[in-house]
Amino acid sequence: MRRLVATLACRVQGSRLYGKPLQHLDVENRVTILEHLISLIQTLPCIEAVVLGIARGVENEPFRDIARRRGIAFIMGDQRDVLQRLIQCGRKARGTDVFRVTTESPFFYYEVVADAWRRHIEAGNDVTTFDGVPAGSFFEIYSLEALERSHRLGDKRHRSEYCSLYVREHLKDFQVEVLPIPPELERLDLRFTVDYPEDLVVCRQVYEHFKAQAPRLPLRDIIRYVDSQPQLKALVVPYVVSKRLWFLPSREPTCSAATWSAGQNQASSNLSRLRKNATLAQGSRLLARDPTNR
Repeated sequence: MRRLVATLACRVQGSRLYGKPLQHLDVENRVTILEHLISLIQTLPCIEAVVLGIARGVENEPFRDIARRRGIAFIMGDQRDVLQRLIQCGRKARGTDVFRVTTESPFFYYEVVADAWRRHIEAGNDVTTFDGVPAGSFFEIYSLEALERSHRLGDKRHRSEYCSLYVREHLKDFQVEVLPIPPELERLDLRFTVDYPEDLVVCRQVYEHFKAQAPRLPLRDIIRYVDSQPQLKALVVPYVVSKRLWFLPSREPTCSAATWSAGQNQASSNLSRLRKNATLAQGSRLLARDPTNR
């Protein structure tokens, strides 16, 4: 029996913004990026467990506290070898396959996780993912064996936070499928990942606008909202990298974009706007009020 488990690599170290997973999307209600992600993943029935892969070090103790409070499993592992931590998480939860998102990226494309998991099994994939969405909005599904093979055969570069690097450098040795996405989600000009303070302002503004729907914030609606707020888009322009991560030049997708996206539009098209557009000044004040940024 196949078993999909979510593995969330956690550490506070960061050269641009300290403690990214612990930054607050909602300062008033103390909702962190990590706890928002946990809550969102727990709404997805195909994911049977969530495990935190925490880097060793006293500075990372807050992650253990979150795991205990939320009643989820965790492991402690090497600071640099993120790939090994993901493997440990998969084994801890007796998973055959691993669902991976980064813990500084609150708004992944959750709407298609169940379909991606089904496709992963049916096609016998080692890796199932998609590309072209805003930075931070994609996810990856790996067989645990593919991660173990990457760690065993890779070198120091691969045994790091670049968990997909070995697979991407050895595509001929793995069954990889990059699923198509609807054209309106092909938005490499946007980013919803928190690496810089400006990213945090954008993500907080998005969360503030949609928080009545939390934790399930549809990616289409987020994109439409940010498109309506040019000042937010301008904040992160210097950090946008319009480059795909997964590129399979010799392969064609085995399911069409029309087939893949069928039925997805209805799920989000009828969602109403719940709040008036927040201003950039409000987002900036939220950033200033958060004690973790002082």
